[in-house]
Amino acid sequence: MTDFQDFFQKKGQRILVAGGGVKERMELQSSLEDMGFEITMAPDIQMALGLLKKGQFVLCLVFHQQDSFDAVEFLRAMDESETEARVIVLAREATVEDAQLVMELGAMDFRLPPWSADILGFVIKRALSTPRVKKDKKKDIEDVQTKKDKRHSQKRRNFDKYKILTKSPAMEKVLSQARSVAKSKATVLIQGESGTGKELLARYIHAESDRADGPFVALNCAALPETLLESELFGHEKGAFSGAIMKKIGKFELADGGTILLDEITEMAMPLQAKLLRVLQEGEVDRLGGYNPIPVDVRVVATTNRDVLAAVRSGKFREDLYFRLNVIPLKVPPLRERKEDISFLVEHFLEHFSREYGKNGLKFANGVLESLEQKKWSGNVRELKNIVERGVLLAQTDEITLQDLLGEEFSDEAISASSSGQVAIGEETFNLGEVEKEMIKRALSKTKGNRTHAAKLLGISVRTLRNKLAEYRNIGLVL
Repeated sequence: MTDFQDFFQKKGQRILVAGGGVKERMELQSSLEDMGFEITMAPDIQMALGLLKKGQFVLCLVFHQQDSFDAVEFLRAMDESETEARVIVLAREATVEDAQLVMELGAMDFRLPPWSADILGFVIKRALSTPRVKKDKKKDIEDVQTKKDKRHSQKRRNFDKYKILTKSPAMEKVLSQARSVAKSKATVLIQGESGTGKELLARYIHAESDRADGPFVALNCAALPETLLESELFGHEKGAFSGAIMKKIGKFELADGGTILLDEITEMAMPLQAKLLRVLQEGEVDRLGGYNPIPVDVRVVATTNRDVLAAVRSGKFREDLYFRLNVIPLKVPPLRERKEDISFLVEHFLEHFSREYGKNGLKFANGVLESLEQKKWSGNVRELKNIVERGVLLAQTDEITLQDLLGEEFSDEAISASSSGQVAIGEETFNLGEVEKEMIKRALSKTKGNRTHAAKLLGISVRTLRNKLAEYRNIGLVL
């Protein structure tokens, strides 16, 4: 703690502790005063805001409780004050969405328990060492939030836009095929599991084509009922049906001169499939209630996570439409078949989200990358990206652990794989149940029977460990 004390005592500054219960505030006050800070406490938002206007605080430590002290409400109200105080949010429980929102609203950090003196010292030092971005005081809070939302959306678009990052030979082959056909007008059918990046590949094809300056229009065929989907695709004239009070331009017309992405194409109803086939063959659309066909110049890319041939055989997808779409077939391999990409993408996402949320200096704890490479990733790259974002937001120190990334999911995967299952590695076969028992036995031995410490060593929750021990007792095994 001495390094932290030297740093803080040089500052000689005041901290406002807001929200939470009396006991929580008192415990926090004791730790902070030991660091050399002068502490002021406020039980509710109004008092906290009033104190901020009157006093010179360098930092606010806020207990987030939606039913009593909502940190989101507090951060929004802070935009009306003249304070330059930084904010760290503490919460006993919260969703990833809570953490993401408070960071977007200007908090320097978001912390779940434990709040030990060492952890507090670490996060406070980092917060005070990071310049606070000044707010635009001339705009009201709705305008400020709208600007932030737009900037955030733009960052997302720029990040995801067209670049596909890979070190996998299998994925490089797909990209090579995509580049070679991008400048043609041929229809493309992209198949692959959910989360593999099919839409991103479609945007990549558009960006590499002669139509890159034209529109890219995407439509999820599973998101709308048949009647609305037809109107969305082809448009309608005023009075075409009940509720059609004005003319509507369809997605095909909006995509004229560019590319249209038909996502989840196998979810399209059979009558609409016939109309889509005509558009592909004739290069023109008929608006609902219209009198004349409208010519369109559109490159069609379709995606699906289903087996299209199986859908054809079962009579749920037109065979002629399948052959018309499948001129250029591309298949995106799942992440489990692209092991080379896992650590590469994890590090990339860590860099991106650390920068986006202002949490610099984060790294992965020992063994994390190796464990992630063994995960099945049923949600593929989308799941991987979301998990890294969660880890960045919820990391309690400068190291991101498997518990930060996976939570209870990690507990279930790590320790409850199968008490009797086997796995082959090379020519050796391992019984997962025996490996599991040995891991638990060693952890308990190393921690002298302390279940809390053993669970932490194993990277699982105490509850999961307790359940496993109960299972062993039921079969007469005591570790």
